[in-house]
Amino acid sequence: MGVVETEARKVRRTGQIQNAILTTLLVGGMIAIGAAPRLDLLKLLGARKRNPYRLKYQINDTLLRLVRKGLVTFVEKDGRKFARLTPAGTKQLELEQQKAALRLQKNKRWDKRWRVIIFDIPERRRGVRGRLRAIMQECGFVRLQDSVWVYPHDCEELMVLLKAELKAGSSVLYMVVEKIENDLWLKNHFSL
Repeated sequence: MGVVETEARKVRRTGQIQNAILTTLLVGGMIAIGAAPRLDLLKLLGARKRNPYRLKYQINDTLLRLVRKGLVTFVEKDGRKFARLTPAGTKQLELEQQKAALRLQKNKRWDKRWRVIIFDIPERRRGVRGRLRAIMQECGFVRLQDSVWVYPHDCEELMVLLKAELKAGSSVLYMVVEKIENDLWLKNHFSL
């Protein structure tokens, strides 16, 4: 396996651990820091056997990273330290769940309608614009022009969450379109 593949695999694994921790915190409310490796995180991460010491290190490292991002906070109760999801963490988890749901929709039957997202975000908010493009590309949207993106399945909930997360409101428009001129290449791209 090459260097690029190894790095990509490491990033995927970190994302899986982060999502597993966030999901566990959402369901359980909070988890004890020492008990984290004993949770069923292995089931959330897949059936592969993992080194328990390495997993504990990865979980602790991911928890600290989540704290730095402001998604998780530590609280002390009865002399024990617990991790708790913050409101920002809840929003991030909802966004990740919508992205996962969008990936699952690829197997659904196409309703012959295109979802077109257009945006006009000012230059002073360039970072927001770049983040929106990166998320849409990650989710499988296709770029028609710099600020026009297309997807074949319903993605309205994801776009509502993105608008709220990025505070883009009326700068981002979601449209359902019956026909796009010369869309054969899009159909081939999405295997429709």
